[in-house]
Amino acid sequence: MTHTSMAAEAAGMPRAKRESHFGLMWRRFKRHRLALVSLWIVIAFYLVALLAEFLAPTDPSAYSARYTYAPPQGIQFFSTNEDGSWRFFPHVNGYASEVDPKAMRRTFVLDPEVEIPVQFFIPSEPYMLAGVIPMSVKFMGVTEARAPFYILGADRLGRDLLSRLIHGTRISLSIGLAGVTLSLFFGIVVGGFAGYYGGLFDSAVMRIIEFIRSMPTIPLWLGLAAAMPKDWSALQTYFAITIILSLIGWTELARVVRGRFLSLRTEDFVTAAQLDGASDWRIITRHMVPSFMSHIIAAATLAIPGMILAETALSFLGLGLQAPIVSWGTLLQDAQNIRTLASAPWLLTPGLCVIVVILAMNFFGDGLRDAADPHGR
Repeated sequence: MTHTSMAAEAAGMPRAKRESHFGLMWRRFKRHRLALVSLWIVIAFYLVALLAEFLAPTDPSAYSARYTYAPPQGIQFFSTNEDGSWRFFPHVNGYASEVDPKAMRRTFVLDPEVEIPVQFFIPSEPYMLAGVIPMSVKFMGVTEARAPFYILGADRLGRDLLSRLIHGTRISLSIGLAGVTLSLFFGIVVGGFAGYYGGLFDSAVMRIIEFIRSMPTIPLWLGLAAAMPKDWSALQTYFAITIILSLIGWTELARVVRGRFLSLRTEDFVTAAQLDGASDWRIITRHMVPSFMSHIIAAATLAIPGMILAETALSFLGLGLQAPIVSWGTLLQDAQNIRTLASAPWLLTPGLCVIVVILAMNFFGDGLRDAADPHGR
């Protein structure tokens, strides 16, 4: 029987009412309404990233020079019959081409007289969902083969912004997860051993952490990203950006872990494990780290937005991910021109996604941190 169970019985608590530490965390977390809503928003974005091939109406690299900077069409679910009655008919309106007499260029306007049918779960060319599951069905699309279908508009090459945004979600969010995973490894291992052993090793680790944290972040990102060979493939660049972000982001977690280890190494359960002959690695991994795992989870959740912002900033400046990789940062490169934004403001949609995800993750991390705080109410 564990110490928690004995304390619960001593307090007269019924066995059915006892909860684990993570059960208590979840109960407290549910009281934080904003954090709970943010959790569902984050889950929705990661589901979009997971099902990118299924949800994207077209191939993100498919283009049509005929519809450059075509405005968003928007799906309409009802149409009017000849007698004026309504019917359920999912469709988008076609385009009519006009010439701007001042700018002397072609522009598109929606033509309400042209209705292009939209079908859900429409058959498509075979593809691999997440690179694993073979499928030949898309979530939605138009029944006419060459009809325009740009729910969020098109970019300068006539590519569907919605499809590119969905595929970019996978890259941007996966970089955050991969970067935080590596940062967790470095932070727990380096910070844990520094706090457990102390002495000269602890001093050396702290000086390294202080040196890294004293360097300006953005110039450091730019310098490391610019040092990557230009002949690398898109996949190599993707992994390089992930490693760069991880090598910079582990310092804060290492400091937190070191402080916790300094306070825990004198606790009775650590001394008992040492007297029992347990190795240092077992004491660290089986006794000390699990004792504040909830705080590590909260810290990791709050670190993911920083990774996403870092990748977006690097790619936006042209020093991060490059085409043909599609991420939120590379999509925002098209929004650097003020004249382009004046005529195609929908190109800022990836920036809106960045804002929503960052806010949701921050609120979720705050709620998780409050739920993990043993001294909170």
